[in-house]
Amino acid sequence: QVQLVESGGGLVQPGGSLRLSCVVSGFTFSTKVMTWYRQAPGKEREWVARISSASSSTNYADSVKGRFTISRDNAKNVGYLQMNSLKPEDTAVYYCKFRNVDYWGQGTQVVVSS
Repeated sequence: QVQLVESGGGLVQPGGSLRLSCVVSGFTFSTKVMTWYRQAPGKEREWVARISSASSSTNYADSVKGRFTISRDNAKNVGYLQMNSLKPEDTAVYYCKFRNVDYWGQGTQVVVSS
């Protein structure tokens, strides 16, 4: 049974930082490409960052490049998204997703506001 739990969101002021975590079970984490997505109120879900199964390559949406860092620990079945220099437009629910795994977690809410 696939389980996927995102955490680490919260309320932060502009310019602040958060570190999101994605803990998974029920599939072979180390073989799957991981992507972080986000969905802001009234908007479609968009991809934010992607990392290959062995962490050899990463990609970022232009909107977060230079501010966010995606990483993973295959020994612990955990993925991360370090978010720095947060802006109000980063406010959204953040989700982790794995290629060829047809499952979405409940996400974690990030609110950037003063």
